[in-house]
Formats: sequence, structure tokens, C-alpha cells
Amino acid sequence: MKTRILTIMFFSVGLLSCNKTKDNSRVVLKEEPINQNITESDISKLSYLEFGLDSKTKDSIEVWKKYFELEELISNIKKGDLSYFKENKVDIIAFLKEFKETIPTSVNTNSVNARITALETKFLKLEDLSNLSSTTKEELRKSIKEFLESFSNLNLQMNKKFEKDSQDIEQS
Repeated sequence: MKTRILTIMFFSVGLLSCNKTKDNSRVVLKEEPINQNITESDISKLSYLEFGLDSKTKDSIEVWKKYFELEELISNIKKGDLSYFKENKVDIIAFLKEFKETIPTSVNTNSVNARITALETKFLKLEDLSNLSSTTKEELRKSIKEFLESFSNLNLQMNKKFEKDSQDIEQS
């Protein structure tokens, strides 16, 4: 009895599978390129507090060439020019290393170094996102904002350092 049921099942499966042909057609999905074009107007719409350098701070760090190179890079970023980040990983790492190594002693404090580390992190994140083809325009704008905020916070911290140094506190 069991063999009869098994035989009928084999014939049924065989008959059902005979009529089926393999479908070798593939579905190809076209990926639309993600718009990553950042313009000056996109960046000008970002809202963040931007701190510049006080005259005392500027005078004190005038020998720090890498800071002024970074300032120039930031002005290019504000114009929507992210070309510095394209396939430039080795130069970026070298720049960041020199930036940290050439910090003037007048601003070389733990709090300023912490801001430099945060700036470095945001710098590398922006570099990574600007080179990814899957990054959306909104993600790129957010990363640019974070980077600009970190630079502004570095400026604020250096200004605070000189403001604190200029305070004449008498201890009794």
C-alpha cells in the first residue's frame, strides 16, 4: 500500500515538473545616481554658531601655518568645493599629523587638544562621506555642518584660553 502511494506521488511530481521551463531572464535594477552636489547656497542655509579668532589669539598663532591652511580649506568648503577630499587620503592624514605637531605652545592645552581631536574626527568623517557614492546630499550637509561646528569650537576654545590668561586674578 505504501509503495503504491509513493509511486503515485513520484509520477505526480514528475508530471508537474515536466511542463515547467527554467526562466533565465534576470531583473536588472538601474540605480539612479545619488545627488551629492553641494552648493554654496546649501551650506549658507546651515545654522550653527561661527566663532572667529580674537586679535590676541590671531597674533599668538600667526606662526601656525597649518591652521591658516585649514582656514583656507574651510572657506573653499563654504563655497561648496569638496574637491580637496576626493581621493586624497594620504595628504589628509599627513596634513592632520602636521596640524597637531605644529601647534604653538601658547595654545597647546588639554582643552584645545580635545577640540583638535574632535575636529580631526569630523574632518575624516567628511572625507569618507564625500568619497562614498551612496552618501546622500543631506548626509553630506550634516557632516559639513559638524565639521564647521568643530572648527568654530576650536576657535572658541583658543579664544577662551587667552581670555582666561588675560584675567588678573589676585589670590589672598
